[in-house]
Amino acid sequence: MTQAQNPDPQDTTTERSLNFHMLKKLVVVVALMFGFGYAMVPLYKKLCEVTGINVVTTRYLHGGELKNTQVDKSRTITIEFDTNTHGPFRFRPVKNSMEVHPGEVAQITYEVVNPQTRDISAQAIPSYAPKQATEHFKKMECFCFKQQLLKAGEQRDMPVVFVIDPALSKDVKTITLSYTFFEINTPVAQAPAEPATPGQGS
Repeated sequence: MTQAQNPDPQDTTTERSLNFHMLKKLVVVVALMFGFGYAMVPLYKKLCEVTGINVVTTRYLHGGELKNTQVDKSRTITIEFDTNTHGPFRFRPVKNSMEVHPGEVAQITYEVVNPQTRDISAQAIPSYAPKQATEHFKKMECFCFKQQLLKAGEQRDMPVVFVIDPALSKDVKTITLSYTFFEINTPVAQAPAEPATPGQGS
């Protein structure tokens, strides 16, 4: 009967040594991956600051107000607010104008009232003057992004959060933001039925 061979102690020691070295390499790789992921956030922020990317979103909350970290305080632009309505509701801004610095995050609120006894769907369309200000007027929040459903008798405050791009020409001192607010799917009154002509029908 053949006796089972015992494993060579030297081979076992070598295998354990290789496994230990492999474990150390894996630990180092995991540590490097964790460190790289942790460092990505500050590196990304620094890259944005250097290149000027993502300027609008580099803002913070302080005292309940949104502020931007890149504000051109050497310039002041007057923003005028105008409204037009095509429908049975009242629509107006809470103030007619405000002064802002380019790069400064600002907010204006519009009030709308539906005095009807029925629900109304409405949509707001913005326009700008002068025209060259259109591409530099950046809205981050606006009721004009979607249709508004106003319940019967409802009164609502609708904010607009915006920032003026510092790239706007320095010749522009005043911008007029105008909204046209119009009803969608306006009910059409049905024409009265014509009286039946004698002799028609059975």
